[in-house]
Amino acid sequence: MRPIIETQGLSKRFGSHQALDRVDLSIPAGTIGLLGPNGAGKSTLIRCLLQLQDKDAGKASLLGQDIDQHGREVRMRIGYAPEQDCHIPGMAGCEYVTYCAQLSGLPFAVARQRAHEMLDFVGMGQERYRKVETYSTGMKQRIKIAQAIVHDPQLVFLDEPTNGLDPKGQAHILDLIERIWKESGISVVLSSHLLHDVDRICDQIVIVAQGKVLVHDRLEELKRRRKPVAEVSVHDRGPELAAAFSQHGWPSEVLSNGHIRVAHGHDTLNPMIAFLRDHRVAPLEIKASPNALQELFLQALQNQGAAA
Repeated sequence: MRPIIETQGLSKRFGSHQALDRVDLSIPAGTIGLLGPNGAGKSTLIRCLLQLQDKDAGKASLLGQDIDQHGREVRMRIGYAPEQDCHIPGMAGCEYVTYCAQLSGLPFAVARQRAHEMLDFVGMGQERYRKVETYSTGMKQRIKIAQAIVHDPQLVFLDEPTNGLDPKGQAHILDLIERIWKESGISVVLSSHLLHDVDRICDQIVIVAQGKVLVHDRLEELKRRRKPVAEVSVHDRGPELAAAFSQHGWPSEVLSNGHIRVAHGHDTLNPMIAFLRDHRVAPLEIKASPNALQELFLQALQNQGAAA
């Protein structure tokens, strides 16, 4: 499948800060999670790809077209919802989304129709006739998504779309994002520092920290490679128990804190609890390790910190 995003040596510096450090990517269509801590370079990467900021070095293409040669043309096929509010004060929601559609080249009548269709899609009722500055945080996030997809793009960038929302609002926005790909076939790049958001809806992940790409993988492949593990804390007999786990087919090791790390390979801890009961071991604690994405994310950040 032809990549929708490609970069080679993409770099950007702000003064002494290296925001992007020779980023190489090749990403096929789908739902892509751009994951990293705040300040990792996620937003800078998006802005450089969209030519909202000048890159210092490297090459990039979107939807198979070089952004330096075909930037204006390719941006007509892309949507963008920035992290910051992007509404125009004094405009009603439907007026604002219509205006965004016109900016993307749609005639007024078509733009107005598309605006109302997208406002229906994101769940905006009569609120669409209110001034955008009176909206709640959740409404502002929904209208940002509406304006990002109103012109029926092939690719949309959503930068921290669940920021400032309560759990119910987050779930609603994630439902919308999931539908954008599944129902409309629009590829989505979801930039977030929240692992839950990415884990729920994305089929690919790109982990960024300190301007570098640490990991790029398919989530399904990641989960296939990383078996469920747990940490077991016991009063004594640690090495003996670790050997028994390994003999049972569960690779184990005694950690520096004395806990036993066990790759048990099951969705629940019940088989391990039964194993301990059969061996007459009363554990002090059994703690499931982070899920595959969280484990990889933490490990990538630790490795990056050690390298720095």
